[in-house]
Amino acid sequence: MSITVKIDLGYEFTVKAKATEVFELLSDVPASVAHFPKVEKLTDMGGGVYQWEMEKVGTAQVNIQTIYASKYVSDKAKGTVKWTPVKGVGNSLVGGSWTIVDNKKSTSIALAIQGEVEVPLPGLMKMVVAPIVEGEFEKLVEKYIDNLIKRFGGEV
Repeated sequence: MSITVKIDLGYEFTVKAKATEVFELLSDVPASVAHFPKVEKLTDMGGGVYQWEMEKVGTAQVNIQTIYASKYVSDKAKGTVKWTPVKGVGNSLVGGSWTIVDNKKSTSIALAIQGEVEVPLPGLMKMVVAPIVEGEFEKLVEKYIDNLIKRFGGEV
């Protein structure tokens, strides 16, 4: 028995770095993921597909480890990096996109993430567990963005 927690996040921020530098980092999945907190392991499965294994969160008795794979496609001309979920890998489906806009003296970045995390708990626990899982995911993404902002020389 398990419950499904839906994730839908969107962020926009502007950094001092040049758009080419931002695109270079965000389109290089291992380099970008190096800024994401609590990633236990990232595996290159070939063909632009990467499997993420997050650190376990929770207590010794009750813990959740999020594992999923996504296929990444970068388009330098459009300034986008998109990823789509790969079914049948792990306990989650995660997709999203980066959109990078060159403002000449700064770079605007938009991040969108959609996902579903399967949590092996009874349905009765959904009201308690869903906000915790959503909150934890949101905290990790916000720390990731903070790390990227630092890497790109700060926000404008």
